[in-house]
Amino acid sequence: MSNENIKELLDILRCPEAVHDTSKGADAGKLELVRDYWLVSADSGNKYPIVDGIPVMLIEEGQKWRNTAIEDLPVPPPAPA
Repeated sequence: MSNENIKELLDILRCPEAVHDTSKGADAGKLELVRDYWLVSADSGNKYPIVDGIPVMLIEEGQKWRNTAIEDLPVPPPAPA
């Protein structure tokens, strides 16, 4: 999957942690593509890597990068362990 396809999917992809927070409304967990390799949720703060064109949408993976500043995220991201 190319990053261009991921941009098209941003309308339907959501942070799997943030969608459970009903206080965020119908658009909870919306993701933003940053640095062409990361999907970032403003609601949860989670940052999900895109590895080999595939978003790694595991909550644990997103939480692992939560405290990393966007400018410090590795490009390309490492494969999950």
